[in-house]
Amino acid sequence: MIKTIIFDLNGVFIRSPKLSDRFRDKFNVLEEKFLPVLKEIMAKVRLPNAGDTFSYWKPYLEKWGVNLSKEDFFNFWFSAEREVPEMIEIARGLKNEGFKIFILSNNFAERTAYYDKNFSFLKELFGKVYYSWQTGFTKSAPEAYKIVLSENGLKPEECIYFDDSKENVELATSLGIKAFIFEEPEGVVSILRKHI
Repeated sequence: MIKTIIFDLNGVFIRSPKLSDRFRDKFNVLEEKFLPVLKEIMAKVRLPNAGDTFSYWKPYLEKWGVNLSKEDFFNFWFSAEREVPEMIEIARGLKNEGFKIFILSNNFAERTAYYDKNFSFLKELFGKVYYSWQTGFTKSAPEAYKIVLSENGLKPEECIYFDDSKENVELATSLGIKAFIFEEPEGVVSILRKHI
């Protein structure tokens, strides 16, 4: 019996244009330069004790001739992010039906502070938001999923998980969680109808 639905956050409830595209269009920083840096920095700042995220970006911004203060940099990044109303309605419906719902997200401190301030649905609808920089585990580690299960007294087979990453879905599935690739809200509704 399904008791809990766990969701990824970015790409599911919060969407934005690719940061690499925006840097290309605004600052003429090519994708092949930007993406390896993004990947390298995100791998560090998604974990605890990473320190100030901007300090990782600053040398690259200077190298690329991008003159942004810390505040301007984060404003540029986060202000393009938008909530997905259809997914919020789905989550609200699940909560009203008595399901536990959680978020499991690879994320970093500055961005989650912005989310806490600007996306009230996160506190309103979810039992807890599990951010990797707080838990110490990204979703490439089984422990990321096991924390949600153990903290909430759940068995894997009692959970459904949605993520837009194939690798995360495969790992969750290997742990016994019914996991599905998120593509669009209608697909979530269809899957939930079959399983709950």
